[in-house]
Amino acid sequence: MELNATNSPFNEQQTELLNRLLPGLNGYQRVWLSGYLSALPASETAQGSGISASAGSAPAAEPAPASVPGASAAAAVQSEAPREATVLFGSQTGNGSGLAKKLAKRLEDLNVKADVLSMADFKPNNLKKLQNLLIVVSTHGEGDPPDNAIAFHEFLHGKRAPKLDGLRYSVLALGDTSYEFFCQTGKDFDKRLEELGASRFADRADCDVDFDETAGEWMAAVTEALSGSAGASQPASEDSAPLSADPVSDYSRSNPFRAEVLENLNLNGRGSARETRHLELSLEGSGLTYEPGDSLGVYPENHPRLVDEIIAEMDWNPDEIVPTGKYDSAALREALHYYYEITVLTKPLLEHAAKLVGSEELAALTAPDSAEKLRAYLGDHDLLDLLRDYGFKGRSAIEVTGILRKLPPRLYSIASSPQATPDEVHLTVRTVRYACGGRDRYGVCSVQMAERLEPGDSLPVFVQHNPNFKLPENPDTPIIMIGPGTGVAPFRSFLAEREETGAEGKSWLFFGDQHFSTDFLYQTEWQRWIKDGVLTKMDVAFSRDTEEKVYVQHRMLEKSKELYEWIANGAALYVCGDEKNMAHDVHLALETILAQEGGLSPEDASEYVLNLQREKRYQRDVY
Repeated sequence: MELNATNSPFNEQQTELLNRLLPGLNGYQRVWLSGYLSALPASETAQGSGISASAGSAPAAEPAPASVPGASAAAAVQSEAPREATVLFGSQTGNGSGLAKKLAKRLEDLNVKADVLSMADFKPNNLKKLQNLLIVVSTHGEGDPPDNAIAFHEFLHGKRAPKLDGLRYSVLALGDTSYEFFCQTGKDFDKRLEELGASRFADRADCDVDFDETAGEWMAAVTEALSGSAGASQPASEDSAPLSADPVSDYSRSNPFRAEVLENLNLNGRGSARETRHLELSLEGSGLTYEPGDSLGVYPENHPRLVDEIIAEMDWNPDEIVPTGKYDSAALREALHYYYEITVLTKPLLEHAAKLVGSEELAALTAPDSAEKLRAYLGDHDLLDLLRDYGFKGRSAIEVTGILRKLPPRLYSIASSPQATPDEVHLTVRTVRYACGGRDRYGVCSVQMAERLEPGDSLPVFVQHNPNFKLPENPDTPIIMIGPGTGVAPFRSFLAEREETGAEGKSWLFFGDQHFSTDFLYQTEWQRWIKDGVLTKMDVAFSRDTEEKVYVQHRMLEKSKELYEWIANGAALYVCGDEKNMAHDVHLALETILAQEGGLSPEDASEYVLNLQREKRYQRDVY
């Protein structure tokens, strides 16, 4: 809106100057000017503007001074609020690091100096030197900190943690409400910092998998508090930028690219109990870039059979219009197919459902003393079960969709090298199918890929950068890769990249699956790389081919002496795959090898592994 003498308290000369000045100001300049004006004494402001200090408004009088002393203005703003902050992130998949960098950029735009560090790179003894601490941290597995936050988490909760009476802080917690210990690591940090005497200047925010809106609101509160100016959290240059935006491409988590399917193959042989899809997608024209170790986010579609079963169960009109966001809406069948999660139940969903239908039984299921029953129900039930089990008949589609969360993207480790296959990205996806409660169940994205995706079709995708799972900077560094099943995907990417770049470092792969004859994923490629010297060694474990099941950790223990020598000579270790069982067993095997071959106590072996993580020589992409 253009200013004039009738819609503002300024005369014609002042409005002309303001209309020439304001449109050309960037976000920081607007905030600086706001801070400068608010810092002026009331009497000086009133004299300069022609407004009485005691009156709400008055006609404009004299023009404002033609110039202002810049140095005194900066000093005034500087005295308004602290101007430095440290942003620490703990992240397993890259979301935390991306948000931390985004926050730092917003603070820098407001002239707040922001240092961004991984928790693994931060020296805890420097805590007492900080004035403002911002923590962005995800929760991994069953309430555990991500790998690069373990050491800092242990320090802060240990006896050596200092009193932090002079520290101001705030926490952004990332999590997934489908897990029992939602955002637990963020809650741990928030509580512990308060216990150590630090003061919270902005409330902790707990983010579900659809984190953009909650994270954005937290950033707004934090930047406003640190800049000392209302509205400072919304500089013009950042207003519309998505939190997960790619620095090179126009496409992002909030604006996915429609990638054409080039190939969709079953990697398993005839007779296998498993189905593993190899997908090749085109990124041509997207501007999206990735590195080995990154993941691809895919927005899936719910199975149309389940969508129709839900609509039929509730006697809903499939064409009824329902909200799909703050400002969007869609026909019910489309909303359940594309927008809402209907296969995974969460505790918050059950709590909302209990209130919606007035079910005391459902409310009791979410009570603290029913944790085991809740865990069991969430583990093998979906929305159709919930609607049938707890008397939803008669509830409207708008009421029920109003308590559902958005269908989150699925992340898959990238199985290709951009050097070897430019403008393409490859995935390795295990199809999930099982029966439960008299009904067939299926993985949302994996079954879509297996049954309803053909070459020429497209998928909405984005690149999830993961700085915590990267090849060594020195191409001569030996690497040890442990990836059973689809966990082998990033190691196909690693070796393809090393082949293209001519890396000289040795490489050793541990792979496992059920049967050699039907489940040896990418067998011919590994054999070619061994022949060409790209892959130095490979050990395999096919658990169903022997009377006693043998897994990758058993192969590691069998080769303990040589493994120890590789580690002692500077090798980097990588683990990808199932976190709950495989990654835990591999971790224990690693500690056993270090204790056995290095003559270490169990405690020293654990510390050795922790040091490997600090040095980025032990990295995990586990889920």
